[in-house]
Amino acid sequence: MKKQNSFSKIFQSYGTIIAGLCVILVFSALRPDAFFTVRNLINISRQISLQVIIAIGATLIMCVGEFDLSIGAIASLGGVIAAKMAVAGVPLPFCFIAPLVICFVIGWINGWIVTKFSVLSFITTLGMSTILAGFTFWLTGGSTVFQNIPKTFTYLGSKSILSIPYLSIIMLIFTVIFWFVMRHTAFGRKLYAIGGNEIAARVSGINVKKNKKLAFALCGAMSALTGILMASRLGSAHPTGGDSFFLPSYAAVYLGSTVFKEGTPNIWGTFVGAAILGILANGLTILQVPTYMQDIVTGLIIILAVIAQKLGQGDSK
Repeated sequence: MKKQNSFSKIFQSYGTIIAGLCVILVFSALRPDAFFTVRNLINISRQISLQVIIAIGATLIMCVGEFDLSIGAIASLGGVIAAKMAVAGVPLPFCFIAPLVICFVIGWINGWIVTKFSVLSFITTLGMSTILAGFTFWLTGGSTVFQNIPKTFTYLGSKSILSIPYLSIIMLIFTVIFWFVMRHTAFGRKLYAIGGNEIAARVSGINVKKNKKLAFALCGAMSALTGILMASRLGSAHPTGGDSFFLPSYAAVYLGSTVFKEGTPNIWGTFVGAAILGILANGLTILQVPTYMQDIVTGLIIILAVIAQKLGQGDSK
């Protein structure tokens, strides 16, 4: 019985990492010439960079026990605004700052509605997502923004330093920043307290509404940053370009909640979760597995991650 309990504890604590290592070993054995190379590892870091950035925002929302369905639409809007400003000849810093501020405010509005009227964040952000999708479509006329985009706008998304993509460096910087915020600041501890027990947090003197609104606002800004960097990488911005980030983002958060902190969303766990999904997608692509099969595998991973999260919390019966 003790051995069984010990094995269960190890699986709950390190099962995700073990699974990730197994995935790496399998792909390395099947395609050692293409998968386990320095060039491909760098490529994977670039591929997961945007996913990690937007998933960090989703992690903040999950920490307070809420859900934001508008992150994909906000990412699309942020990219479109940045691209259109760049085409219009606006100085580059403003092309990055303006969408961040706008989407920070949109996230704050999401949080304000949820906390002010005590409505479900699921429904609120679904409505906001629909509004933003319509607005972005109107702003672009339904077409991709790509003509006359200056080369300086694509610098961050396409260039490297010492063979390391700027996108990978930006990803690591924000991961470290938000890890520090969540681990070593009062704001991070308050978010965890709210997610753990909102009533107890309120009784202890934490301003629940304020901190929830700030979490939504930061999520909006991180989503916008993702859209901007995606537009910089592609040299274009599509009105639905950010939609593809939604499902993998929460998959990374749920998968990451089984890493380091059992059943609790955390920044480095999200990073590992996104990395596993990125490695899986990269390996399946190298093996020429159809896209629909990759979607099936991702969906199965989400379900398994949710189950693992519940096991980690001890909620399984």
